[in-house]
Amino acid sequence: MSQIKLSNYYINNIVKLALNEDLYPSGDITSNLVKNKKIIKIKLITNQKAVIGGLEFAKQTFKLIDKKIKFIVKKKEGSSVKKNDLIATIKGKAENILIGERVALNFISHISGIATKTNKFVKLVNKNCKICCTRKTIPTLRVIQKYAVKLGGGFNHRFNLSDEFLIKDNHIASSDITTLISLAIKNKKKRKITVEVDNLNQLKKIVGLKFNTVLFDNMNIKILMAGVKIAKKYYETEASGNVNLRSVKKIAETGVNRISIGSITHSAPAIDLKLEI
Repeated sequence: MSQIKLSNYYINNIVKLALNEDLYPSGDITSNLVKNKKIIKIKLITNQKAVIGGLEFAKQTFKLIDKKIKFIVKKKEGSSVKKNDLIATIKGKAENILIGERVALNFISHISGIATKTNKFVKLVNKNCKICCTRKTIPTLRVIQKYAVKLGGGFNHRFNLSDEFLIKDNHIASSDITTLISLAIKNKKKRKITVEVDNLNQLKKIVGLKFNTVLFDNMNIKILMAGVKIAKKYYETEASGNVNLRSVKKIAETGVNRISIGSITHSAPAIDLKLEI
């Protein structure tokens, strides 16, 4: 599986794109009105409980605008914070801090939001069950979102379409399930093979074939439990489909090895933060 590479080079480039989006073509025409070169100190404070993340993105935002701005982290990346906790302090020229504040907050709010939502799911399941993200991510921001999932205690599913074979319902509808599995086995080249099933008859048809994971899609608890019982002797097991905070515990109790949840990336609410002078 592709590794998430959150390097300084990547952070620098993604922050440059974000700043360009905000400042093209004429810069911050409002903050440019502040001409007094006043040095200010701002506190970054959270308005809610959260798993905090994205601090290096914020730090790099201010650094690219003005190298003299000091961004001092007060809470460790990935740590749990409470309402009104001090996350960081920012000290520098007022004009330049104002230019970068929204981009910096957007990174922290989004990354923290995904980490926080992921962590809520993780806390509800036993240690033998992994909470995984999917490819339901914002285009071009997958690295950031999957990084945030890991901060929250979750695990990354495949990063892209080359990482593993995932034979889903539409593949099966377009061909034959056993033929697809045979071809995947022939071409696997050390990649894993996951096969999605939506009923027990499908599962019974393929039990014994040499693949890695059975993905149970949108099954009720009773059928899922029966499916896990059949498959666990041969395969890793996974459940997906409309998983929420109310249902995840019962799903985990079926003995499934992992649960993939699209909402932890595509529907995570941003964390509410404030900058206080």
